[in-house]
Amino acid sequence: MKISNLFGKSGAGQNGPKQASRLPANLRDDSSKFKIIIDNIEDGVILIDDQQAIQLINPGAAHICGWPVEEATGISVQAVIQLVNDKGEAYSEADNPFHQIFSSGRSTRVNDAFMMTRDKKQIPIILSLTPLTDGNKQVTAAVAVISDVSKERAEEQQRADFISTASHEMRTPVAAIEGYLSLALNEKVATIDDRARGYLDKAHSSTQHLGTLFQDLLTSAKAEDGRLTSHPVPIEIGEFLEQLSGDLRMVAEKKSLSMDFISGGNTINATKEHAGEKVVRPLYYAYVDPDRFREVITNLFDNAVKYTPEGRVAIGLTGNEKIVQCYVRDTGPGIPTEDVPHLFQKFYRVDNSATRTIGGTGLGLFICRKIIEMYNGRIWVESKVGEGSTFYINLPRLSSERAGKLQAVEKVHATSPQQPVSAGKAA
Repeated sequence: MKISNLFGKSGAGQNGPKQASRLPANLRDDSSKFKIIIDNIEDGVILIDDQQAIQLINPGAAHICGWPVEEATGISVQAVIQLVNDKGEAYSEADNPFHQIFSSGRSTRVNDAFMMTRDKKQIPIILSLTPLTDGNKQVTAAVAVISDVSKERAEEQQRADFISTASHEMRTPVAAIEGYLSLALNEKVATIDDRARGYLDKAHSSTQHLGTLFQDLLTSAKAEDGRLTSHPVPIEIGEFLEQLSGDLRMVAEKKSLSMDFISGGNTINATKEHAGEKVVRPLYYAYVDPDRFREVITNLFDNAVKYTPEGRVAIGLTGNEKIVQCYVRDTGPGIPTEDVPHLFQKFYRVDNSATRTIGGTGLGLFICRKIIEMYNGRIWVESKVGEGSTFYINLPRLSSERAGKLQAVEKVHATSPQQPVSAGKAA
């Protein structure tokens, strides 16, 4: 059925005369149609004026927040829709999207918000806000659409718990199999012919790949539900990356690729004859867990090497007063434009001959994104087919003074039991 017919407006079609509306009488009046549609939408719909007072609230919204329509109408939207974070802490006025919509005048969508209902129950929601403007483009009102995603989040948690448990339990027998295969391949322990050794080598390689898969599944499950451990400390990113570049040099050389470490405008070839070479550069401090950050850079670097048949790979560092920016650049085949927005999604892999040949879990970049987001950072890629790819990481920069104070605190507590620290506490 055409949209025009759905709303009771018929028009002459190309193949015949006007047709009468099939809608019942109460849906042919515009006001009745509007009320019936709004009242039967399961999601919450709220209209607020420029004083942030609720002028219309549908039964869906009333059900979600626990306020009767009559009581909620006319009062402040922030009294009815109390937004909180995952810890139950109320949004500040500056962060509250109901306040921002009138100051910014831009539509916004919050996918990870929580709402405190009238009976103090905390539920996960998705909130979309759209401003309504007058002829002078001044925001005079706003429409909010609220979706209760409790069921979806519960199902996601169940899936994550299953993956986590299964991955953890399967790692033990896989490790045992890998151990026995290693013993069988050890000439001091077992004697086998070359043909059998070839079979065992393949079995050992497949077992290692399976172990990596289970580890990635376990890590991704922990990253998704906030159980990923993190012990951030202030580190000087330049020194950290220079040392890591030296460690990763062999990975590139095995594939006959050149490798550079670029600090600002200075390029240091990461080869044996340049090992230990020092370059005068700014000090870029960031508050991260060194092991987690090493995991991210190593993953990006390994991907760059795997997908670059020839040329060079570079690890780089730059920044400004507020940001430390790291990047991994390659001269590989590049990534199609349509795939770029999805690269950091779980299990997403670019579908081409190279990825099918090389293999992978589709979890590495998802894990990288989750780790970087723990430290209030951002990761993204810029790529053109045939011109290679560059993966960028932005992290909040610590001043040398702030880094020094944090390092002093770390030394004081070095002998004390350490607890995982939230990355945000360094700000």
